[in-house]
Amino acid sequence: MNTYLRILSYARPFSKFAPIYILYAFLSIVFGLLNFTLLKPLFDVIFEQVAPESLEKYRTLPELGLTVDYFTSLFYHQFLNVQDLYGKMGTLVFVCIIIVISVFLSNLFTYLSGVVLAKVRAVVIKGMRMDIFEKVSQLHIGYFSNERKGDLMSKMTNDVQEVENSIVQSLRVVFREPATIILYFAVLFFMSVKLTLFTILIIPISGAIIGGITKRLKRRAVQSQESLGRIVNILEETLGGMRVVKAFNAENFIRGKFDSETEYYSQVNVNMARKNELASPISQFLGVSVVAGILVYGGSLVLSGESSLGASDFITYIIIFTQVLNPAKEISRAASSIQRGIASAERIFQVIDTHAKISSPTTPKPLNAFNTSIDFKNVSFAYEDQNVLQNITFSLEKGKTIALVGPSGGGKSTLADLVPRFYDPTQGQILLDGTDLKEFSTSDLRSLMGIVTQESILFNDTVFNNIAFGIEGATESQVIEAAKIANAHDFISQLEKGYLTNIGDRGSKLSGGQRQRLSIARAVLKNPPILILDEATSALDSESELLVQEALTKLMNNRTTLVIAHRLSTIQHADEILVIEKGKIVQRGTHSQLMASEGLYQKLSSIQAV
Repeated sequence: MNTYLRILSYARPFSKFAPIYILYAFLSIVFGLLNFTLLKPLFDVIFEQVAPESLEKYRTLPELGLTVDYFTSLFYHQFLNVQDLYGKMGTLVFVCIIIVISVFLSNLFTYLSGVVLAKVRAVVIKGMRMDIFEKVSQLHIGYFSNERKGDLMSKMTNDVQEVENSIVQSLRVVFREPATIILYFAVLFFMSVKLTLFTILIIPISGAIIGGITKRLKRRAVQSQESLGRIVNILEETLGGMRVVKAFNAENFIRGKFDSETEYYSQVNVNMARKNELASPISQFLGVSVVAGILVYGGSLVLSGESSLGASDFITYIIIFTQVLNPAKEISRAASSIQRGIASAERIFQVIDTHAKISSPTTPKPLNAFNTSIDFKNVSFAYEDQNVLQNITFSLEKGKTIALVGPSGGGKSTLADLVPRFYDPTQGQILLDGTDLKEFSTSDLRSLMGIVTQESILFNDTVFNNIAFGIEGATESQVIEAAKIANAHDFISQLEKGYLTNIGDRGSKLSGGQRQRLSIARAVLKNPPILILDEATSALDSESELLVQEALTKLMNNRTTLVIAHRLSTIQHADEILVIEKGKIVQRGTHSQLMASEGLYQKLSSIQAV
């Protein structure tokens, strides 16, 4: 119930939708009920199921009052007047016209209430989608290392869609159908208290049976959505790694993995369908059984004269009661659907409720510029129980370049990720101009930094938009100038549409060197005072590396740079080189100083020189 109410909270303020919806729904129910209440006078007057002398009391206009008797007497009074004027055939036509008008109005207000609910549905789903997207975009980098990307995508798409299809679509049932049942039963109570009490005692039995079926659906719904997440994950990995799949002849392996998961998904959904489809026929069977019971019990009361109902009253009663079965059936169907929606909503709220380990302080210190240095003081970091960095201390002064070198897995990239606060140290401090990074807002801190990584992160968009990514109001001349500095303008100009060329998914239409130069152009356009370069040339061929290195040299000019280098030849002019091994600084100094002393740096340099 709490999950359901939380979903509905996205429709706030309720005052914007609730009053008008209640009005439309109420009028729809009233006019729908009117169609059937007209049957009783039709039987009584036109088909003479009641003696004419019994109707004489309605000849006199009743005294004004807000009672059911007043409106009943008034209706019969007008009914008899129409009969006197137009005869029985004219009255029959009159009643049919009223029924047609009533049906039209009932359907009109049903339509209008549906439009209001459509607006509620749109507001709820938009709010939920924005919440989960905003949360995912704010979560720390480490969160995505532990979660399957496909499962996250499934939560943001399939689970939200399931909530829309089941819970939000069921709002009409949840609010309208109970009101319909209540109003219909009010009329039934007015017609016969004894017979209606009998029906109320029978109906909960069918409700209990259907409730037992729907409770079992939630667990299966969770399994279904989790399986769908794994399917999306397999698809995402396969499409992204198709080159590797084909290179290793792994098509059969991937196909078997996909087949196994889809088979499990099919079995879970068939199991759900068995229970889901069972609810409707059971509710219909039980509903008809109740009607049959009423016919036997009520018919015996009418035949024996123990009931105040006449034959026409009893027939009208049965017809009205059968109309209660449809909303009851809708409620039972919605109950099973809601279980699936709640299971999906709980998966969504798991993400929304995830605590962001990296967040800005409530009152961050202002940060407009970088003035002196970035200082690491006894910094240590661990992924859960695995120590990655231990007691790191150094200073990166403004305008200087510090290079990080060492064996793979030593912690170089993790150390660089601490500067823009992708992670926070588990021990120690990182200071910017003497202030702990945690005291600044993450957006202000990252606005001072440009990052170029080994993997060029590009988007399925134009060259222009990829270079201008995240920079509002970038002009064409600024983008072109940035591309020239990054040695990218020449190849961009040769593309079919130049800067307006779409580069495909992750820049798939470009070579590795071209993608990297676009990433550098993006950093140039941002013009940050601090640069973080994470093995930006390690995956390139010699020609591309030369062009990219030249672009990086231009980018690094007069900037503070922290660079992770795989090829030692690219960082020989760094102001200081830190040699990182197993999370510790094992050597430090300039290139010439490190080459002059025996150690890991000299060993790595000699290996690369071979």
